Amino acid sequence: MAASESSPRYLYKIVPSTAPVPQPIPEILLVSELDQGSGFIHLSTSTQVPNTLKLFFKDDPIVYILRIEHDPVQHNIRWESPDGKVCGPRPGEGLFPHLYNDLKLGKDEVESVAIWQNEDGWDKAIDGAKPWLLY
Repeated sequence: MAASESSPRYLYKIVPSTAPVPQPIPEILLVSELDQGSGFIHLSTSTQVPNTLKLFFKDDPIVYILRIEHDPVQHNIRWESPDGKVCGPRPGEGLFPHLYNDLKLGKDEVESVAIWQNEDGWDKAIDGAKPWLLY
């Protein structure tokens, strides 16, 4: 993140419907194969969530959006560029937050969970979530 940008209040983790998020949130959630292979947890800011959904979760009928307060995890966040080879350039979205904390994501990190339904694309879910999807 550029020095002139302010830190977000929240970061978000998108979890596909194939990996349901139990309620209440357990001590540690299972992380994706992508996260395991990368060695960190891929997160998004509120402004990055829409394109991440459309690029990587376009065929998912439901996703779980985990909201994580930035301040408690900020010491484990690295702001890094996405690999453009995977999805092409994502201009205007800036660097992405990656959580480097031994792949721990659970009740201590997750502030709240939303369940979004894909109804002919993600636009309706995104529009309906604007009060909850905060920067």
